[in-house]
Amino acid sequence: MLKLILIILGICLLTFALVYMVDKVFPSKSKPFLIILFGLLSIFLGYLIYNSINAPIKFNKVRQERFSAVIAKLKDIRNAQEAYKTVNGKFAGDFNSLVKFVDTGNYTITQQRDSSFMRFSRAYGIDLQVDTIIIDTLGTVKVKDSLFKTSDRYKTMMDVPFAQNNEKFSMKADIIDKSGFKAPVFEVAVKKNVVLFDQPADLLAQENAKLSVEEVNGDAIKVGSLTDVSTNGNWPPIYDKKDD
Repeated sequence: MLKLILIILGICLLTFALVYMVDKVFPSKSKPFLIILFGLLSIFLGYLIYNSINAPIKFNKVRQERFSAVIAKLKDIRNAQEAYKTVNGKFAGDFNSLVKFVDTGNYTITQQRDSSFMRFSRAYGIDLQVDTIIIDTLGTVKVKDSLFKTSDRYKTMMDVPFAQNNEKFSMKADIIDKSGFKAPVFEVAVKKNVVLFDQPADLLAQENAKLSVEEVNGDAIKVGSLTDVSTNGNWPPIYDKKDD
């Protein structure tokens, strides 16, 4: 906004100076030519003002479109990783393993029910009721059918949308110690510069520095963490509301 105000003030001062020069300094014969020249200059300066106002609007539109596509893929990756952990007890460390798992993996469907039976107690010399939980295995369901239905988009979930050079998401998995508990973790990320490679440098720099609950914080879009037990993304709730 300050930049825009300075540009407008500068144009006003320049216009005043040019009008004064045409009227007082230049000879009458050159005035028509100068009027045309200054008219063209005014059009150019007007374009600069328009671009200063419109550039942030265009940037926000592009950012929202591209971030939505990136976050949609990160959610697919997170869903696949959570399924992988359910079956394998840890997260996948690379996309080849994750895609293969979605292709061939199965969930075991179980049903839990309460039950009880009578057992003789030597201490009391009588039969006592013992409560227990019975887990029945009902069958299996394919991971692909459960997560992606008939879509095969999981096969390209490693590809960053709108990337100029076919960049891939970076993905790491690890086991960390949390208060003596070994917890599997993962993190998938891509730099904002990769997604917004063709946007104005000044606006991109501002985007990378953002820290707000209403923005995608930092210089990357990511899900999960290698230091905390979390599968959350660093995007604001508005990107989740779009799914609803």
